[in-house]
Amino acid sequence: MGSADSKLNFRKAVIQLTTKTQPVEATDDAFWDQFWADTATSVQDVFALVPAAEIRAVREESPSNLATLCYKAVEKLVQGAESGCHSEKERQIVLNCSRLLTRVLPYIFEDPDWRGFFWSTVPGAGRGGGEDDDENARPLAESLLLAIADLLFCPDFTVQSHRRSTVDSAEDIHSLDSCEYIWEAGVGFAHSPQPNYIHDMNRMELLKLLLTCFSEAMYLPPAPDSSSINPWVQFFCSTENRHALPLFTSLLNTVCAYDPVGYGIPYNHLLFSDYREPLVEEAAQVLIVTLDHDSATSASPTVDGTTTGTAMDDADPPGPENLFVNYLSRIHREEDFQFILKGIARLLSNPLLQTYLPNSTKKIQFHQELLVLFWKLCDFNKKFLFFVLKSSDVLDILVPILYFLNDARADQSRVGLMHIGVFILLLLSGERNFGVRLNKPYSVRVPMDIPVFTGTHADLLIVVFHKIITSGHQRLQPLFDCLLTIVVNVSPYLKSLSMVAANKLLHLLEAFSTTWFLFSAAQNHHLVFFLLEVFNNIIQYQFDGNSNLVYAIIRKRSVFHQLANLPTDPPAIHKALQWRRRPPEPLSRAGSQEGASMEGSRPAVPAEPGTLKTSLVATPGIDKLTEKSQVSEDGTLRSLESAPQQSSAEDSPATEEPSQAWREQRRLSSASASGQWSPTSEWILSWKSKLPLQTIMRLLQVLVPQVEKICIDKGLTDESEILRFLQHGTLVGLLPVPHPILIRKYQANSGTAMWFRTYMWGVIYLRNVDPPVWYDTDVKLFEIQRV
Repeated sequence: MGSADSKLNFRKAVIQLTTKTQPVEATDDAFWDQFWADTATSVQDVFALVPAAEIRAVREESPSNLATLCYKAVEKLVQGAESGCHSEKERQIVLNCSRLLTRVLPYIFEDPDWRGFFWSTVPGAGRGGGEDDDENARPLAESLLLAIADLLFCPDFTVQSHRRSTVDSAEDIHSLDSCEYIWEAGVGFAHSPQPNYIHDMNRMELLKLLLTCFSEAMYLPPAPDSSSINPWVQFFCSTENRHALPLFTSLLNTVCAYDPVGYGIPYNHLLFSDYREPLVEEAAQVLIVTLDHDSATSASPTVDGTTTGTAMDDADPPGPENLFVNYLSRIHREEDFQFILKGIARLLSNPLLQTYLPNSTKKIQFHQELLVLFWKLCDFNKKFLFFVLKSSDVLDILVPILYFLNDARADQSRVGLMHIGVFILLLLSGERNFGVRLNKPYSVRVPMDIPVFTGTHADLLIVVFHKIITSGHQRLQPLFDCLLTIVVNVSPYLKSLSMVAANKLLHLLEAFSTTWFLFSAAQNHHLVFFLLEVFNNIIQYQFDGNSNLVYAIIRKRSVFHQLANLPTDPPAIHKALQWRRRPPEPLSRAGSQEGASMEGSRPAVPAEPGTLKTSLVATPGIDKLTEKSQVSEDGTLRSLESAPQQSSAEDSPATEEPSQAWREQRRLSSASASGQWSPTSEWILSWKSKLPLQTIMRLLQVLVPQVEKICIDKGLTDESEILRFLQHGTLVGLLPVPHPILIRKYQANSGTAMWFRTYMWGVIYLRNVDPPVWYDTDVKLFEIQRV
């Protein structure tokens, strides 16, 4: 039958379904088979031939027919899984049912009355084929999920058959050990099967259906406690699924082994179309959804360092019920970590390769899913985090993240990407090794829209952060605290900042310490405290080697004197706030000496008007996101936080800052009737007295007269002589006693868990456009907005 006839017959069946007012019996196979038995419709056809309005009409007007359609389609998948799909006809039926369910499920989820439907049992739908069927009848959702899992390891359909000759009977699907059929070499599996286009396409269709099953989460509004467990994911990742381990491994290896370059030969992707990418993308999306697990509320598995012969660490305790999270947390072999890290770094760097060898490689689009996956790996598997930081390989993750942050800074539709990039760097910066690694010289010249500089990866990080703060869009302001916290965390380990980076830090201090900025919001002064902490850390712990920064501080000494003499009287406050009446502008770029940008770079551009984006929930404040720790003499960390109180006030939403100092500040500053916050003299005095200026003032007191003397004696206007003097100078014994180093480490909390859930599903919603699985359905987890 031609495909035109096939489409026509399928469309006729759909019309019959939507016009029938009477229930159609489940036993009427002649009617139901029209939907899957004799047709060969692509998933795009199914979406075109089953319009949204008609699905909703059947749902409202003849619900029993929609229920029967779903039940019959699941039954066909179960039969296919039972039989092993040996004939072409059976495979076609499985694919047709899979596409139909992918089309219909979102409309089941959007209606709260239907939400329980898949979790109810259907009479006579047992698994055993015996008399007592109804006793062990499974909910429809469970039958569907188990069938998908079986079908993903179905010889000659989704995996290579291991049969030697055609004489043998078909491999028995029930006795098949799916661990021998893992899709790709990598973690826990050494054999790389021959690539097979048809198998990849079939896997992709089934994974799309699986993702659609999991997407019920999109139809529930964001919950403040984030603990709502997705029943589909919970069942699929439980011991009920006998394929959990091989499937987890298949998904992870398929993503990490993917090389979009086309076997390492530039321009090779132009020779053959890459059919692997859609599968890799689908695998990445399924993987991050199965790993959506709030580690703050669950006992996260502790690892005792024992190694076993398996890829998964068998250390007690058993860890979370979710087997995918459990397996991820127990990977422990160095070669597995190396494989994962190399794979993710290769894929994240792919868009950067594009910029200096245009079209040499296929440009991948799923970097946001990869960043979520990398986050989950570091969050759930501390051994992986330490492995990443053990060598300079971490820089292969850092550079792409900085590239994305810089590239997306002006684009409102990519604010989620900005957040996850910053969150990952915050997590890494809590570890001493990250700061140490940043001292490696930066020589890779990825064309980026930033000033040219010669220096280290630390310089790159500071220059990019400066660019985000001074030329990003307004919605990025909540990230300033995070950006500066990262710089504070790494500052004690930075051996030598370049002059460009030193000037950028002082430009930020200059911008943040203007009175109008300090007085215009209740928390703006925190940014000045962070920057002073950066300078103090470098002066106290890395004075030798940082003559560029010391010179920049001396040149800009007036900024520190102005801070020490910050006015606190009402007329001065009033005068400063007159500035605020003007239209708000981003931080001034004057005085930041913007050098020419790197050659070949493109400027960061705003989103095209009309670009779709999804809304995100607010992220917790920096004091909820991090926990303060003090670095002891021997380099170990000691937490400074008091034991958490079990009061409900502690779990207040992100908007409320629970810290004592913050409450005090709110009390001292007055909120006028209009709700407009306004500063008071008491409020300014309450924090001005705590500004940590002693070390810098002492440095200026000692060095400024000496530098001035050199300039007068030698009639110098030349920087190099002064820098040479500063390089050999010392402040030993002249500075206050070094303060202990404070590190603010990221701590898991339900606020970020909820943020990740909305961000991840928003990405998946927007990226699945062909077919548009969720488009125009009534999602509740986020809003779809246009820029």
